[in-house]
Amino acid sequence: MSSLPTQFAGVTAVTKANIYFDGKVVSHTVLMPDGAKKTLGIIYPGSYHFGTAAPERMEIVAGTCQVTLDGATAEKEYHAGTAFDVPGKSGFTIAVSSGICEYICSFL
Repeated sequence: MSSLPTQFAGVTAVTKANIYFDGKVVSHTVLMPDGAKKTLGIIYPGSYHFGTAAPERMEIVAGTCQVTLDGATAEKEYHAGTAFDVPGKSGFTIAVSSGICEYICSFL
């Protein structure tokens, strides 16, 4: 059983979507009661590179993706219930081969 949350209580949801790569990656920002920021999103099939200003944790809620962190040569697969961390001032390439990958991104 996954330890990922299925809902967040008492949050503020930003209604304007964050849209990347012509709508193939879409997320919404959620502001937690303690001031923390998260995004909840979906990724359609394709390969996409993201840069990070601050460290991030990507938790996969549904689907499967392949991730290569900047500076690494090995690609690693993640599926529902797993997570990976990305250092700040870095980046990663995330690829989805089929279906839709759903995620929670926490800014650490």
